Amino acid sequence: MAKKSVGSIQTGSKRLTKAIKMVKSSKSGAYAFEERILSPEDVNDYFKK
Repeated sequence: MAKKSVGSIQTGSKRLTKAIKMVKSSKSGAYAFEERILSPEDVNDYFKK
């Protein structure tokens, strides 16, 4: 089961969101965290992948 965390970052005129997703490795079965800084509109698409 994937956990998700979202934090807002505002720099100048741009508004960005840092998204953190927990993903399971196919080789070892261990969990790792994947971080990305996206626009707020793209966050839901990122978590659906």
